[in-house]
Order: sequence, then structure tokens, then C-alpha cells
Amino acid sequence: MRNLETFMQSGWIRFPCDQRVLAWAASVAETARAAARDRSHAHWLRCSGTWFVGVDALPNDAQGAVGDGPPLSGAAVDFIKSVPAYDLPLHRAQVSVCYPGYPQRSPDETEKAFQYRLKRDAAHVDGLLPEGPERRRYLKEPHAYILGLSLSMADPGASPLVVWDGSHVIMRQAFAAAFENVATEDWPDVDVTDLYQAARREAFESCARIELASAPGEALLLHRHLLHGVAPWRENATAGADGRMIAYFRPEFTSLSDWLQRP
Repeated sequence: MRNLETFMQSGWIRFPCDQRVLAWAASVAETARAAARDRSHAHWLRCSGTWFVGVDALPNDAQGAVGDGPPLSGAAVDFIKSVPAYDLPLHRAQVSVCYPGYPQRSPDETEKAFQYRLKRDAAHVDGLLPEGPERRRYLKEPHAYILGLSLSMADPGASPLVVWDGSHVIMRQAFAAAFENVATEDWPDVDVTDLYQAARREAFESCARIELASAPGEALLLHRHLLHGVAPWRENATAGADGRMIAYFRPEFTSLSDWLQRP
């Protein structure tokens, strides 16, 4: 399948506007909007109010439907289901919203971390969670893939998703080295920080940085090992009152070994 070959080479695919995805986005937008404005969700506001993290904020079912709305479908979903390892139930989606001025420094953010967010788009691989005062990284969430679906209209310069083309190959090699000769059940206890940071530096030097602005109806599929982040909001970029709002699905493998061995 051409898309699978493209996906494994680049680590990402953009699916053009699909009426089924557009209908789904329209059906969930109001719920996502309400979640971002809910005062009880204030703990999800980061970067001095310029980023709503929205973890599990969308109350969708395992097919992506919210309430009586349609399940998530379309070319991106068809592709995902064509890869047996990816055909997993959907979790509650993240609703990630950026607002004009992103990023501002959070009160608990170090200057070094803020500069990395500002100059390197806070580039990361999902599922490697920081722990302890030194924020060492461990594999805690073995995602199968990342699917991003825009829920609002925004200018291309309104904090688009950023990827480093082909970086998943470099990152995967680093993770294979980190877990070599380690029992699979012990992977979550392996500190991958140093190898991870070295691989990021290599990716910055050798992989093209690509901004992936998108609109409702489109879909962005990322390989789970792909280095990605969010660009600063450009001066004069505009969006509606909802900001730049994207729903992200990241279903997890039931087996840790799949995270490294599957496509």
C-alpha cells in the first residue's frame, strides 16, 4: 500500500479534507469548546494561559463518537485499520488548544525549558514521561500512533504542529539500543533520557523541520516515534475565539514489545 510505504519513510501522512472527518469534527467541536472553557479544567491551562492541554477532555466512545454524533471515519481511519497492529479502540481524545502569544513562560518552567519550547518547538516523542526532580524520561505510555484532527480554523502561523521528517528512524534506533538485553516487562524502569536527548540532537541536525498546519476535515497521522512539537504563534497570525484547536488520539498497545517491534 502506497500510504504505508510513505508513512514508514517519512513518519507522517497528511490526509486531505474528507467529508466524513469534517462531519465528525463538526459534531464534537462544541463539546471540545466547552471543555476548554470549563473553569474546572483550569489546571490544564499552561504557558501562562496560552495552551490548554486538555488531556482526555473529549468524552468520546471507543469509535470516536460523542453523544449521538457519528463515529470517527474516513480515509485516515481506513488506513489505520488496514494496519492490524493499529486497529485499536479509541480512548478519550486530548483537546489541545493554542492561543495568540503561545508560548509564554509558565511560573514553574525553567528558563532552559522555556527556551527549548521557544526555539525547538518543545520537540518530543510521546509516551516518554518525565519523573523526579531531574525529570528523567521513562517509557510509560506505549502509544500505537498519533492522529491529529483539527476542530477550528486558524492561520498557518497559528502554532501549527511541527514534525522532523524521518526522525522516527533515528529515535527508534536509540530506543532499540536502550532496551537491548532488557526484559520487556522492565522497559518502563529504564532511564532513556541520555540516549533520547542524543537522538533528538541528531534528528535536529539531519531531518527537515516541517510545519503541518491543518483545517477541519483533514487528518494528520504521525508515527509514534516521530519527533514532533508545536511552533510559536507567529505575529499577525489569527484564529477564531476557539484558538487553534486540535483533537489527538493516541491509543496504546496492550503489549510493550509492540511499541518497538510493530510498524
